Amino acid sequence: MLPLKELEKTYLECRQDESFHQQLQADLKHYVGRPSPLYFAERLSSQVGGARIYLKREDLNHTGAHKINNTVGQARVAQRMGKTR
Repeated sequence: MLPLKELEKTYLECRQDESFHQQLQADLKHYVGRPSPLYFAERLSSQVGGARIYLKREDLNHTGAHKINNTVGQARVAQRMGKTR
């Protein structure tokens, strides 16, 4: 299928393009609130016998979930492909 071939080609190009990665990181920082903060789970750590457990707080992202991380990347790929809808 031609659309999937086009998507695959663009995706592979994006993976090798440092400017794409820089723009994506900037988007994740400014629109998503990355990097997500780490929270030291003190009580949980004390219950497991010495391990220091940290929780990555994706719930503190602007949307309240991790899904926005993928969505921002998809939007950048679509933009690169010239898609408007």
